[in-house]
Amino acid sequence: MADDTDERTRSKAKALDLVAGVVRWVGLAAAVILVIHVVLVAGEANPANWIAQTVGNLADVLSLGFKDLFDKPADDPKLRVLVNYGIAALFWLVVTGLLARLIRRVS
Repeated sequence: MADDTDERTRSKAKALDLVAGVVRWVGLAAAVILVIHVVLVAGEANPANWIAQTVGNLADVLSLGFKDLFDKPADDPKLRVLVNYGIAALFWLVVTGLLARLIRRVS
């Protein structure tokens, strides 16, 4: 009986650890896409290129409400993209890191 309970506890802990790892990787992937978008904009990539378009579309979705958080540097669109999408990338890393830690703590 005790062995059965221990096995279930270990299985639950492994499953939650896996979920926490997936959450971490999702946050990292989102941050990487946002950073690639910043690099493409700063490097003046061709906006008609399918890679730049795909990354831009993904970054727009992943930026959540940060896409137009600061519009003050209107005369410098590169700086605006760097600040807004950079904050979004940090948000993804921090929130998913905290969430993963919380999930691991539960296990």
